[in-house]
Amino acid sequence: MAGSCCGSTRVVPRLDPAPCNALTQAAAGLLVPRAEVAGIAPGGAVSATRSVDVDVQAPAAGVCPETWTVGARLTPVSGEAFGADANLQAAASGTWVATSAQVVLPEAGTYALSADFYSHINATTPWAVAINARLFNVTAGAPVPGTNRRIQFGNINDPGGGTVMSLQNAGSLRTFLTVTGPTTVRVEGLRQYVGFNDSTQAVLAGPRLDFVKVSD
Repeated sequence: MAGSCCGSTRVVPRLDPAPCNALTQAAAGLLVPRAEVAGIAPGGAVSATRSVDVDVQAPAAGVCPETWTVGARLTPVSGEAFGADANLQAAASGTWVATSAQVVLPEAGTYALSADFYSHINATTPWAVAINARLFNVTAGAPVPGTNRRIQFGNINDPGGGTVMSLQNAGSLRTFLTVTGPTTVRVEGLRQYVGFNDSTQAVLAGPRLDFVKVSD
C-alpha cells in the first residue's frame, strides 16, 4: 500500500501471513522465526534404538545473540553371549548341534558378528574326524551365509593302532549380517566322521558370540 503526505511517499510491505514465511505480521509488529533444537542432554541416557546420539545445550535465558551447542557421539548397540560346551559326539555324524551362545540383534540394520571357541577330539588310532562351526539365523531358520568353517581336522594313520590320541584347536568366525528387524543368531557345531575310526569324544567348547551394529 502506498500513500503520500506533505509531498512525501511511504511504502508499507504487504506480507503473506502463511506460517512458513520468514516473517509473520502480528499486532505487536513483525515476528522473526526462532529455531529451537531438541535432543538428549549432554551425558544423558543412551537409546537402544539409535547408532548416534545428539547432545543439545541451550543458551542461557535472555542471551543475545543465542548460541546453541550441538554435539554427537556414536552409541552403536552391542552385546555378547557365552555358551556351554556342546557335545557333538552325542549327535550323528554330519548333524549340526546348537550351542547356548546366542544373541538377539535388537533392530534392523547391519551388524558385525564375531564368534570364538575351541574344538576337542578324542579317538583311537587310526582315525579321521573333522569339526565344523557356523552361525545360524534362528529367526530366519537358515545358516548365516558364508560362516560354515572347518575348525579342526585330524587324520591319524597309525599302522600299529590302538593308541588314544586327543587334539584341540582354537577357532573363530567373523561376518557382517543385515537384518530387517529383531533377529536371533547362535553358534552351532558339527562332527564329521570321514574315515578310519570315529571319535569317542567331540566337543565344541567355550563358545562366545558378540555383535556390534555398524549401520542402519
